[in-house]
Amino acid sequence: MSEPFLSLESVTKRFRSAKHEVTALADVSISVERGECHAIIGESGSGKSTLGGLVLGLFEPSSGLVRFKGEAVSARRSLRLKRAIQLIQQNPLSALNPRRTVGQSIRLALDVHNIGERAHRSERVADLLGEVGLPADYARRTPLGLSGGERQRVAIARALACEPELLVLDEPTSALDVLVQARVLQLLMRAHRQHNLTYLFITHDLAVVRTVADRVSVFQKGRLVEGGTANEIFAAPQSAYTRGLLGAIPVVTDEEASFRDRFRAVDAVNTAEKEA
Repeated sequence: MSEPFLSLESVTKRFRSAKHEVTALADVSISVERGECHAIIGESGSGKSTLGGLVLGLFEPSSGLVRFKGEAVSARRSLRLKRAIQLIQQNPLSALNPRRTVGQSIRLALDVHNIGERAHRSERVADLLGEVGLPADYARRTPLGLSGGERQRVAIARALACEPELLVLDEPTSALDVLVQARVLQLLMRAHRQHNLTYLFITHDLAVVRTVADRVSVFQKGRLVEGGTANEIFAAPQSAYTRGLLGAIPVVTDEEASFRDRFRAVDAVNTAEKEA
């Protein structure tokens, strides 16, 4: 049996201060297969972003192992591994240096990882801007002169410049309005197909998860509550916590209302049986 593309094996992460210790993740094991979009969902404080930070090498696990393509990895990442695993974060303005032009930010990725011939890197920047739906002359602009959706497109272009294998998407659309969010999601899923990327998609937005995810892992207070295919999780969630999350999805259509009410009804019956 082949190794998972990405795996966390019995990973625990504790953060310590002078007076307190907080367990952000507790004995978590998950695997992500090559080419899939694996969603990590849960409420604020569930450990989602901590998991992403471990995969990115921002800090070490307190115990357990993180493996990428079968190789145990730590926070001391090689340049090769940094290139292979890229981040797209929630706020693109904080991710982009306001003192650099858009072209300089994208080109920096090419220069750092020595991708392509130096003489042709400006052309590659223009190609990447075109891939994310921006004109080539945006290379001369600065992040402060762009809209939120345009900044996120630039952040995606910069990540794609590295020719990564895995993208960690940490709430990549939550700072955008609904219309822009839909367009950015379409862009991300097109890039996913065209470049055969693997996505670790961290979000609290279950409506987004229904649209993009192949598999889902549900977290509560640092623990893995349940996992499975997106169809399994949305059709027959096993835990009351997951049913509560699904029952809280905002609805627009009658079909969505029926979907939400189905999970609310299950937990209402379970509560009545316990109280009887």
